[in-house]
Amino acid sequence: MNYEGMPNKPIMCIDMKCFYASCVAMLHGLDILKIPIAVVANFDHPGSIVLAVSPLMREKFKIKTSSRRWEIPKHPDIRLFEPKMSFFIQMSMTITKLISNYVPVEAIHVYSVDESFVDLTGTEKLWGSPEETAKEIQRAILDQFNVPSAVGMGPNMLIAKLALDLDAKRTGFAQWTYEDIPKKLWPVRPLSEMWGIGKRMEANLNAMGIQTVGGLANADLAELEKRFGIIGNQLYYHAWGIDLSKLGEPLITNGALSFGKGQMLMRDYHTRKEISVVLLELSEEVARRARHAKKAGRTVNLGIGYSKDEGGGGFSKSRSIDFATNITKKIYTTCLDLFKENYRGQTVRNIYVSLTNLASDATVQLDIFEDVSKQRELGYVMDSIRNRFGSTAILRARSYTEGGIMKDRSGKIGGHKK
Repeated sequence: MNYEGMPNKPIMCIDMKCFYASCVAMLHGLDILKIPIAVVANFDHPGSIVLAVSPLMREKFKIKTSSRRWEIPKHPDIRLFEPKMSFFIQMSMTITKLISNYVPVEAIHVYSVDESFVDLTGTEKLWGSPEETAKEIQRAILDQFNVPSAVGMGPNMLIAKLALDLDAKRTGFAQWTYEDIPKKLWPVRPLSEMWGIGKRMEANLNAMGIQTVGGLANADLAELEKRFGIIGNQLYYHAWGIDLSKLGEPLITNGALSFGKGQMLMRDYHTRKEISVVLLELSEEVARRARHAKKAGRTVNLGIGYSKDEGGGGFSKSRSIDFATNITKKIYTTCLDLFKENYRGQTVRNIYVSLTNLASDATVQLDIFEDVSKQRELGYVMDSIRNRFGSTAILRARSYTEGGIMKDRSGKIGGHKK
């Protein structure tokens, strides 16, 4: 692969280690490195998910992110906290403001509440080399907020992210170049260890005889494109460390952007009736997000995850419809059809709905068999009411049934307590 002409900037990807746990430790005057701490989504539910843990909680008690509350042993040293999302977001903004002391604001791309990309171009005259600047930012965050961090650096956002996930999260700091790709990235297996490859894609690639990232990089590009379309093209070039995204743009790994909403349920759902209520509420949220962006989509995706009592597993199915839509009813009925066709009575714990294959809402074709314009107009009216008076100003009757989740989520940020 010829890397001449490829992006080659000093990009760092910084991740705040155990961010939620570090924040509550600071709030309560605890040492994140000496106290076993767990942040649990909801104390009222034994099956509530663990959102973050301190290093000692992970090492001594074997509790990790995504464990359940009932798995946490009763021990006098363990400290449990519920999330304070408003405080976490405030801390994230404060840390971003600190980083802006070293680089211009436009050189920072906040990727998530605890992770950011930073372009360190031009820092040499003020703070030393990009590597020195990155380490100085790490020291400043630790000194001011007692929040440890890990930094991956690379010539583009993808390599910086890979250096972070595959190297720096163990060592604290790692810098990769294009020349490091064959040595550091290609041996990675299973494939799902690489950012951007999920379990389902891993299985598809394994079926083609591709077991490592190096195998993907040396696969036949035409065959990958034939089987996976644009995704195959992106997988191939990502395996070579090539990413043409500009700072602030998403690192696209699955074709076009999508609008999605998932929910880890607070208890097992056993009946089709209860599950259909959540499907409707998630379809409503996906449709609302699409309308907010003035987009519509032709492909509806449904993911169902089974309970641990079922041994895990689940299914993920998609269906393309005749006309692009952002109408709740159309998204819901498509999800319901996919659910009925693939569900066999298992206990459900996780549901995900997304809309892809996007187009501008202004170009949506009208259906002569349905009054689509009135449904679209109604959706926008409901959105405006919710925007003005709150997300629960208008709820469907089914949201008030036992299976509904939206009423409970309305007083939360990101699904967690404010």
